[in-house]
Amino acid sequence: MNEITKLVLNSFARWNKEKLDLHELFEAGGNDPEQRTAVFDAVEKLVQDGLLNEEGNDFYSLTENGKEAVKSEEG
Repeated sequence: MNEITKLVLNSFARWNKEKLDLHELFEAGGNDPEQRTAVFDAVEKLVQDGLLNEEGNDFYSLTENGKEAVKSEEG
C-alpha cells in the first residue's frame, strides 16, 4: 500500500469521523496539486477495491474491509 493510500485511510482516525468529504481527504496530499491528484486517484481506487464506500455528495466512509486494512497497517 503506497503512502498516499495509507494517509487517506488514516484520515478517518485523524479527523475522528465516520464519513469524510473529498476536501477533508485532500488534506492527505497537503497543498501540492500533484499530491491532491494522487489523493483523488487513491480514493477512486479504494472505492473500486471495496475499502471505501461512496456516500454521495463527495462523502466517503470506510467499509469493513477498509477498517481491517487500517488495523493491519497499524499492527
